[in-house]
Amino acid sequence: MDVPVMVAVVVVTALIFDFTNGFHDTANAMATSIATGALRPKVAVLVAGVLNLVGAFLSVEVARTISSGLVDETRITPVVIFAGLVGAIVWNLLTWLLGLPSSSSHALFGGLIGASIVAAGTGAVHFGAVLSKVVVPAVISPVLAGVVALIGTYIAYRSTARADEGTVTRGFRAGQVVSASMVALAHGTNDAQKTMGIITLTLITAGVLAPDSGPPFWVILAAGLAIAIGTYVGGWRIIRTLGKRVSDIETPQGFAAETSSTAVILASSHLGFALSTTQVATGAIFGAGAGRRLASVRWGVAGQMAVAWILTLPAAALVGAAAAWVASSGTFGTVVVAVVGVAVAAGIYAASRRRPITADNVNEVPTPVAAEPVAAGR
Repeated sequence: MDVPVMVAVVVVTALIFDFTNGFHDTANAMATSIATGALRPKVAVLVAGVLNLVGAFLSVEVARTISSGLVDETRITPVVIFAGLVGAIVWNLLTWLLGLPSSSSHALFGGLIGASIVAAGTGAVHFGAVLSKVVVPAVISPVLAGVVALIGTYIAYRSTARADEGTVTRGFRAGQVVSASMVALAHGTNDAQKTMGIITLTLITAGVLAPDSGPPFWVILAAGLAIAIGTYVGGWRIIRTLGKRVSDIETPQGFAAETSSTAVILASSHLGFALSTTQVATGAIFGAGAGRRLASVRWGVAGQMAVAWILTLPAAALVGAAAAWVASSGTFGTVVVAVVGVAVAAGIYAASRRRPITADNVNEVPTPVAAEPVAAGR
């Protein structure tokens, strides 16, 4: 396949990934505000989408980390990047179907790493950068956000213990509008840049840009728009998980969780750490739940999320590696990867329509059906 055609294919695929990143991560900013009633669901995703777009223009440090830090751009091709993106998209859609807030970022990194290893060997991956810029932040950031949210929640309840409950609720709901908006803005400064970095890396490998170049303006705009549109679509399945299945979130907890998430994400974006905003937001929500009452946190759900977090990078790497192996056979192999990817995505979407979750029922968590008692003598 001609290089210009392949570059165009990769750019389109990267923007599709960016779109899935948007609706997969809408919950990071808006789940708690929707759960507490601070914002109506459709208003929340509109605000998040707009602020994601604004945030995309505030920094390019994370984009530079991805385009020039994780893999050796001289040893891979646009085909390799395409294969990595397919791995990331498939994992994003699968975890969205299951309602699991896994990391879109780690899915992207895993897909790219797996494809690069198959195509060019382990030497094509800068494992030192992966450790310092991806793995270490992945371990520290959710714990840090959780601790900050726990402390913030404790202080919020102690400081308002004697205040009128209605006044407290209204005050924190107003605060949540601001804090949730800041999370959405911070999300744009971090996650939108990952797609910018991937597209910039593609242009570097194709010889369009010089090594170590930053993303051009059109790349920033396209990535910002793609993640904003995806955010507006709303990942209602994951919003329900974070807003209702983790803990019974009240307005002080929502405010504390969103504020701590914003602080951690913005600091990481400034330092160029490509962390998982999903893990940060989830850690903050668990911390906020524990800050009010430990028993209010559903730790079984936390276990499911932890498994998804652990599996994300290697699972996406395996899919990316398989896609790279098939695509390396030439144009036919690349077409096969594209067709299979579209078929898998269509199948996942069809499965999601069996039990749709929308803005109208996102706050409704089905209660388990109790088993009927067995009659005596049976």
